[in-house]
Amino acid sequence: MTNLTSVIKNIQARLFPFIIALSALSVSASAAFYSVTGLSKLFAGASTEVFIMAASLEISKLVIASLLYQYRKTIPRLLKYYLTIACVVLILITSAGIYGFLSAAYQETAALAGNIDAQIALVETKRDNVRDQLAVYNAEKITINGAVSDLRAGLANNVIQYKDSETGEIITTTSSSTRKALEKQLDQAIDRQTEINSRVDNLNEQLFKYETEIVEIRSGSEIGSELGPLKYLANLTGLGMDKIINYLLLIIIFVFDPLAIALVVAANYAFERLKEKKVMTEQKEEEWDEEHAMDMVLNDMVKKVGDDLFKAPEPQVVEKEVPKKLPKEAQEIFHEAIKHARRSGKNIPDINEFFD
Repeated sequence: MTNLTSVIKNIQARLFPFIIALSALSVSASAAFYSVTGLSKLFAGASTEVFIMAASLEISKLVIASLLYQYRKTIPRLLKYYLTIACVVLILITSAGIYGFLSAAYQETAALAGNIDAQIALVETKRDNVRDQLAVYNAEKITINGAVSDLRAGLANNVIQYKDSETGEIITTTSSSTRKALEKQLDQAIDRQTEINSRVDNLNEQLFKYETEIVEIRSGSEIGSELGPLKYLANLTGLGMDKIINYLLLIIIFVFDPLAIALVVAANYAFERLKEKKVMTEQKEEEWDEEHAMDMVLNDMVKKVGDDLFKAPEPQVVEKEVPKKLPKEAQEIFHEAIKHARRSGKNIPDINEFFD
């Protein structure tokens, strides 16, 4: 279980620098694409030439960022200052290209929104004219209705009284001339009332038609949904949509390309750390192999010397004093062991008196 955990951690440690590098390349590639496209739109007369020039500058910018990090201690100071300034200027150029690309995209959307607003304004003008006419006819309708009511009441009350000269009685009767005049006025008023009602109905139908057309224009366009958040922010902050989109674009460009450069530097740092860990591991393995080899030599030496020293000697006549030097077989083994010990940094005293 411990070995599996260490293996997983080792894989993660080796994989993470590649993830950083992939993120740096993706952000850098997208920033380069938007910048090159935006610059080619700014200089539409030579879009191909500008595209090639901007692409080469984007690649050189990433190379400069990596070079400044990897050779930061050895690169000449004057060259370091120039490359730093060039990298900053290229970041500003890339940001300007991104701003041009995004602002051009917004202008296209704003132009479509302006066309839709113009269509809606035209329909709203027609609708307002109909409303004005409808208001006039409604007012006249009220007047005509009142006149019809008065004329009908006049016909109902068409009564005159006079005193009979012979009998002296008060006679109540109707006036035929007055009735005819009232009936004529009433017929005219009813005709006008019918005409006004017909026109009011027609105007109401036109008004409903224009209202429906406005709704269809707004609902049939995707621009309203795209600009909906901007309109909400404009209403919330009291600023115009142009100012809001300008602030948003500035935030994007101040984060976009500097983030790409920062990720490139981070990728270089991660690979450098990974390389240092690899070198340290190899050094540890090499040190372990050297110590292990020295231990093996010492063990063989001890074993061989022990065999030579403790081997039962054959009976012989001693004619002279036994020399104090080690046997030649043991001398070679001791020489090899001392050489490895001194190579590892151990302090070995001089014991040449035991060797030939």
